[in-house]
Amino acid sequence: MENQNLDHRVYHPLDSVEDVEQFYSAISRDKLTQKLSPERPYCYWTIETYDKSNGIRGGGGLGVLAADMRRVAEQLQVPFVLVTPFYPWESHQRMQNMEQIDYHEERDYHDFGFNYVDNVRIKTSTTSVELSVIEKQMGSSRFLCITEPNFGELYSGESGSDHRLYQEVALGFGGYQALKLVGLRPAVIQLNEVATFFAAIARLDELVSSGMNVYEAIVYTRKHTLYTNHTLVQAAEATFHYSQFERYVFPNIKSTSVKRWLSDKFTDGIIRLSTPTVEIAELRSGVSKLHARVANYHDINGGKIKFKSVTNGIHMRTWVLPEIMEYYHNHDILDKFDLPTVRDFEGAVEKITAADIRHLKNLGRKRLNEILAHRTDQYGNPISIPEDAFLFDFKRRFVDYKRPTLPFNDPDRLADILERNNAHYILAGRVHMGDSTMFGKLMNTLKLIDSHPILRQRVHYLPDYDEELGLGLSLGANSSINTPIVGLEACGTSWMKDVANMGLLISTHDGGVADMPSDNYLTIEGKTEEQETDNLYHQMEVACKAWSNDFDLEYWVHKELIAYLDICSGSRMMRDYLNYLF
Repeated sequence: MENQNLDHRVYHPLDSVEDVEQFYSAISRDKLTQKLSPERPYCYWTIETYDKSNGIRGGGGLGVLAADMRRVAEQLQVPFVLVTPFYPWESHQRMQNMEQIDYHEERDYHDFGFNYVDNVRIKTSTTSVELSVIEKQMGSSRFLCITEPNFGELYSGESGSDHRLYQEVALGFGGYQALKLVGLRPAVIQLNEVATFFAAIARLDELVSSGMNVYEAIVYTRKHTLYTNHTLVQAAEATFHYSQFERYVFPNIKSTSVKRWLSDKFTDGIIRLSTPTVEIAELRSGVSKLHARVANYHDINGGKIKFKSVTNGIHMRTWVLPEIMEYYHNHDILDKFDLPTVRDFEGAVEKITAADIRHLKNLGRKRLNEILAHRTDQYGNPISIPEDAFLFDFKRRFVDYKRPTLPFNDPDRLADILERNNAHYILAGRVHMGDSTMFGKLMNTLKLIDSHPILRQRVHYLPDYDEELGLGLSLGANSSINTPIVGLEACGTSWMKDVANMGLLISTHDGGVADMPSDNYLTIEGKTEEQETDNLYHQMEVACKAWSNDFDLEYWVHKELIAYLDICSGSRMMRDYLNYLF
């Protein structure tokens, strides 16, 4: 069931040279097939991937994006290698007596179709560590992973800990050795956040150790490296001490000049990895228009770093109901690349009827209930959302700035909205291990729900949030709630899945949502949290009424799709990256 739910594509990847060249020709006058090849692929480094069907479970949007990048590359036949760890341990949650319990499960890469290639080694100041290289080929794309029994789980330890640095060094230096092991040379390296920085250093060190002048090697590496940033404030990063680099980093660098270059990036014995990353990558991208404008990053001399905006996207054929994708293609809304059609896209969208929307969302509700059948709520009970009930959801990583508790500021008003409109509310998300503040807020919210007779019946918390549940809620919920503090969300992609599945978006004007004007969705506004809360409740009422009124339902779904369907498209994201890179 799990794999079936996450891989329900109904259209095949591009299956002819003409199709591939047509996609490339829309990007650049020069054929990209002359710049990318199976031997010189697009190499994408990420510390986190969220692809349960391939046995790798991430922690949030960063990992989901990485998995979608690979899926889009496979669909569009872009030669693409995703270099990432295969974590031998995976964290999960369950509820027991209204308390969330964390536990772990062991993962074996053999169970997911990976093949063992060989071993590579990285060094520390006292020993060397053997890493297994495993791979899995899928069309033009492949996973290339490093792993070892003591590698631990994703984000194991504190962010500036020795073990975290070891994981990042293993991915960078070990992953680069893995590329050479399988006979690949990167046409370009994309660093998905600063945790992957050491891949660029491994490449720089190889060039210098092979005889290239260090300054020429830096120029070459910079021109072929893209750093994609997903956070807004440099000060929020982890820091490492020089002594940690002496133990874990410098033993893996052969060139004295590269060690010297890297040593110069420390200030008072401390380094933030973004400082050398922005210097080793000439290409730098933010993940939404707003993010690229406001990201507050500086180079070692204090100069403000400029980012190119490449808004995140989703792999439509993974995250959109197959019947909706078929509808989009059959009604000339999306083309074979899953991009909006060139001819009269808006006119085609405006022909979608309320009856079509309700029919397709009813199919999505059935899919959701199939997924919920093997899930339990905060009481350990299975739930099923009636077909005639309105469903709100919040499905995001539980961090303070996303404000998952905002809708519970006035419990009685929330209860009144749900009861009068025969509505339910599903709360789903993960608290990162060690985040005691958000864990406490979640527990307090669950106690509040339990103490209220209406909320207890209509608000369902689902632990162990994952891709499958995120997919089901995107398919089956009528309206999604997105409440980040304005200015703190880099992009987000959950809202894209909701819009593409014809749901009504209720959101603050932040992240990728802010790529378009705020009159294209049900906007949460206000100068204070109290005003925002009041406005949120108002928009929840608007959403419920719209669902029962043909004109209003068509109006809001049409506006959302016309504004955002192109932004949602992972093919658009890939096109934008290829344009920027080549």
